[in-house]
Amino acid sequence: MSDGKKYDVTALGELLIDFTENGVSGQGNPMFEANPGGAPCNVLAMLARLGYRTAFIGKVGRDCFGDQLRSAIEEAGISMEHLLTDQEIHTTLAIVHTFPDGDRDFSFYRNPGADMMLTEDEIPEDTIRNSRIFHFGTLSMTHEGVRAATRKAVHIAEQSGCILSFDPNLRPPLWNSLEEAKEQTLWGLEHCHILKISDNEITWLTGKEDYTEGARWIYSRYHIPLILVSMGKEGSRAYYGDIMAEAAPFLRADTVETTGAGDTFCGCMLSGVLEKGLEGLTQENLREMLTFANSAASVITTRRGALKVMPDRDEIEQNKR
Repeated sequence: MSDGKKYDVTALGELLIDFTENGVSGQGNPMFEANPGGAPCNVLAMLARLGYRTAFIGKVGRDCFGDQLRSAIEEAGISMEHLLTDQEIHTTLAIVHTFPDGDRDFSFYRNPGADMMLTEDEIPEDTIRNSRIFHFGTLSMTHEGVRAATRKAVHIAEQSGCILSFDPNLRPPLWNSLEEAKEQTLWGLEHCHILKISDNEITWLTGKEDYTEGARWIYSRYHIPLILVSMGKEGSRAYYGDIMAEAAPFLRADTVETTGAGDTFCGCMLSGVLEKGLEGLTQENLREMLTFANSAASVITTRRGALKVMPDRDEIEQNKR
């Protein structure tokens, strides 16, 4: 399915370096690998790997990390025409602390970081208008200037008839308060057709421990056509009107860390929407999409980082067997 637009998916938001733990030095010090990351670009990298046309809107610093990120997204096949460089503020960095089960915790160096410096004037209207799906998250809504830029981009996407995809991607350390995070997340819910939300986020947002109750809480208020809940080791679900579909996870003994698994899942689900559209999906369609996305997410947990190491279609299909 295509409607003659130049891009399948355009995303706006953070592009940063994830410093991921990778063993210890001879002196017993932890060693970190500088992996390119940032949720919106991870989503695009998965889509580009599947052959879709993608574009990114964001900002990095004029430093070696900014150069590394520029090279990484070019290598991934993502259009970087609108990846801007801030002349004064450094590229945003995240330290990822990995737990024995592969789960993780983040410490951010972003006070400020270049990704926060994107302004309303820098939003490329034509690129957004020329996209089938526009994807955004809340890291570009933590501060006033970049929040205004995000809202402008969302409004352009709405006026252009794009499908809007939203992933709250809650990172508590980056907010002045969780109340403010909730307020901005609810704004995102008002402006999307596809919501990708994790198990801990849906409980935080709705106060419901049961994910189906949480999805109903969201749907009754915002009427989002497709609500996707990623549940880590429990698999994933899709809520589409009255239909609920669920798919089991593909657990791997060789998991090293889970950074980017949700983004990989999200990219695959968007690929399903690009293929099938958002109208008239069946439970079987949704289950197929979830199974493919779960498989891809499980492959990425066996690799450090995500943006540069997304699986291709064959690997994802092989892993399902």
